[in-house]
Parts: sequence; C-alpha cells; structure tokens
Amino acid sequence: MNHTGKGGMPKEHISLPRARPMPFSSVVKAGNFVYTSGHTGSRDPEGNPLTTIEDQTRQTMINLKKTLDAAGVSFDDAVKATIFLKRMEDFGEMNGVYRSFYDDNLPARSTLVTNLVAESILVEIELVLYKE
Repeated sequence: MNHTGKGGMPKEHISLPRARPMPFSSVVKAGNFVYTSGHTGSRDPEGNPLTTIEDQTRQTMINLKKTLDAAGVSFDDAVKATIFLKRMEDFGEMNGVYRSFYDDNLPARSTLVTNLVAESILVEIELVLYKE
C-alpha cells in the first residue's frame, strides 16, 4: 500500500504472505529508507523446527533476504542492524553466520540479549536500509 506521510514523504507498506496474519508490515519504505520488521527463522521452509543458533541465524537471514528482494534492496544497502539474542553464549556462533551474508561494508549494529516472543526462537534480526 502506498501513501504519502506527513511532509510529503512517500511511504510503501509491504507484507509478505505468512501462515497466519500478523498486525504489522514485513517492510516499510519511507523515502530512501527501508525498515524491516524483526525476522526469525525457528523453522525451515518445510516447517521443521531448527534448534541451533547457527541454523536459526541462517534461516533468519534467508527470510530477511526474501523481504529485501520484495522491497528492491539488498544486504549491501543495510545501514543499521539490530539483533536480539535469547542467550549470550550464542553470540559467537550467530556472529559467524550473520557475517557470511555481508561483504566488507557492514552496517552499524546493536546486539541485545533478551527474552523473545516464543520459547523456540533463539534470534531475531531487523534492518534499516538506505537506497538512493
């Protein structure tokens, strides 16, 4: 859905198909900025549970890539990442998988350790991107 926000900045809300409807957009484009909702990857595409931080981080990044593709941007356009981890001890393994999705131009990043919305989720990632 496209509309013009306050001050005339065009906004576009994109929602990708989900198994169940959720009360948020997958991504919002506002001018040259693109904001993703938090993405997770606790299940593989066939619906099987993923139980390691490496597998969940990889699937989360794959899910994010699908959203970025729909918005016409890529990981290279990312300027800020926020990562939510369930367990601090998963930081190293998550970081290794996350890093493999980028070249040398890494976005600024914050990583927080916190409870997540479901017991099975180990990591959630959101991005802010800029596309000229």
